Amino acid sequence: MMLLTVFVDLIVAVGLGVFISNIIIIERLSLAQERHVKAISDADDDDVPLTTEQRSILDKAQGKVLFFYLSGPMIFSVSKAISRQHSSIDEYEAMILDLSDVPMIDVTVGLALENAIKDAKDANCHVYLLCPNEQTRKQLDKFHVIDLVPDENIYTQREQALEAAYQATL
Repeated sequence: MMLLTVFVDLIVAVGLGVFISNIIIIERLSLAQERHVKAISDADDDDVPLTTEQRSILDKAQGKVLFFYLSGPMIFSVSKAISRQHSSIDEYEAMILDLSDVPMIDVTVGLALENAIKDAKDANCHVYLLCPNEQTRKQLDKFHVIDLVPDENIYTQREQALEAAYQATL
């Protein structure tokens, strides 16, 4: 009987340890992933991989275009960072969601992107989607996020999306 009690206590302790370890890992992962969400309107920010030509297009927009750059796998821990970054959308005339370097998106990030797009539309802000990755595009389609952006505002080339957003601010 005593052996059974020790065995059960050991199982509970291991289970609790695994649970606490998972929570710590999720917290660390979430902090690491937040660094992959950047929102800029000024081409001077070096955190976003833009060419000289792309930076000049963003500069021409004079702060009227919000360039929302996401990279890495987008999992639930990033949705809070996305919500925080798009909160000042009222100040812009156009927003580009750049998903060029995003290999996968989960449901909660899909919802966060959906909210960002809806908030931008409510603020009369033009929305442009840059999504050259076919897998990511399929996931956006599955979550019906891609339906919120007109077909003519979906691009696979960064320069084209930047130029279209700039033209919308004229």
